[in-house]
Amino acid sequence: MPTITKRELVNELSDELGMTQAQVSKVLEGFLATVMRHVCEGDVVTFRTFGNFEPKVAKGKLGRNPNQPEVVVKIPDRCVVKFRPGGEFKESVAQLPVEKLAKKKR
Repeated sequence: MPTITKRELVNELSDELGMTQAQVSKVLEGFLATVMRHVCEGDVVTFRTFGNFEPKVAKGKLGRNPNQPEVVVKIPDRCVVKFRPGGEFKESVAQLPVEKLAKKKR
């Protein structure tokens, strides 16, 4: 499955919007920084049709060292970010033919 980089997104948006790559890059960097700042402040960032970015607490658990399976390690609670796709996004992805993704994974 191909990975789309930020550079490729900037190029594509630049072509679509008629803006320079530098302008698009600045807007994209600002957008991402703003979303990250709000999530790090404990806010839920919502894009109705796209999805939600939400800070959550991942409960601690007991884990094992793969090199020493007899050793039990306590993993403490930690903060994580969860993304929950919006309805339109989920629906669009669900419409993809399974074969399309299966071919890309090879």
